[in-house]
Amino acid sequence: MTAAVADVVRARRSGRTRSAVVCGTLTVAVLAALCVSLAVGDLFVPLDEVVATLAGGGNGGARFVILELRLPRALIGLLVGAAFGLSGAVFQTLLRNPLASPDVIGISSGAGAAGVLASVAFGASGFALSASALLGALVTAAAIYALAWRGGVAGYRLVLVGIGIGTALSSMISHLLTSSNLSEAQNALAWLTGSLNGRSWNQLWPLVVALALLVPPTFLAARPLRTLQLGDETAVGLGTRVERARLALIVCAVALAGVATAAAGPVAFVAFVSAPIARRLVPRRGAALLPAALTGSLIVLVADFAAQHLLGSTQFPVGVVTGVIGAPYLLWLLARANRAGRGG
Repeated sequence: MTAAVADVVRARRSGRTRSAVVCGTLTVAVLAALCVSLAVGDLFVPLDEVVATLAGGGNGGARFVILELRLPRALIGLLVGAAFGLSGAVFQTLLRNPLASPDVIGISSGAGAAGVLASVAFGASGFALSASALLGALVTAAAIYALAWRGGVAGYRLVLVGIGIGTALSSMISHLLTSSNLSEAQNALAWLTGSLNGRSWNQLWPLVVALALLVPPTFLAARPLRTLQLGDETAVGLGTRVERARLALIVCAVALAGVATAAAGPVAFVAFVSAPIARRLVPRRGAALLPAALTGSLIVLVADFAAQHLLGSTQFPVGVVTGVIGAPYLLWLLARANRAGRGG
């Protein structure tokens, strides 16, 4: 018995050590990607000057380029990626389904539809557009939860309901775009793709405040996740208030996805791929929320750098690159599920 306990303690200590190493490595990678995104552009700024500028030094030209043009965009990308990654990790772990991410189950479609409606029908922009997207995400999530409720919410039922609602909302978006004038449709389509172009400090500070209010409750609400993964009956037997815990986690995850979408548009597949990558880096560590958030930040920063500098003379929205990353993974996931007899 003593040897078995010692083995368990050793395994837990090893898991915590690996988790800390992975989080540290991801943090360094995120900071490196942030510095590179600040250095490279039409005006190249050496990394030592980037660091000096961030520390309060640097010459006037470098300070303007870095602090006013590049830093807000990079920080928004970092925070948007973290929010999407954290939201996707909560959804996929809670519902025990790799398809359960905001952009697959209709949450992002709800935010997108509300944003396009506000933009096309009412000419909304800036804060009004962001608020509309957040409200759309929350209303869509409430509708999905209500339609999926059958004395409780099963993961596959919620995913199927969400996909159906997301499809209907996508049709609504298409109708709004085709019935609007060309200029409005172009602006709405650029936002729908997910873009960091033109982002400034005005968009950054509301995102910082929103995440400061959402992230701590998310990690607090995630404490019952391990028991919820064991199934509802087992979780109830262990004293977990299942529906209350599940609802709190869904509200937090939806709000995170809605805030991220409000800041940068529905950046495709970041929430979908971040958690699986994080769980492969930190196996047997449950939801891996912090690694998933860091992975999301890294994906968005690298994708935005590629969209700006590595795809020719044209700058693409960041959502184009993340879509190229995520679409093959979705196809591979569906093919693997079919081979295993779970895909229908």
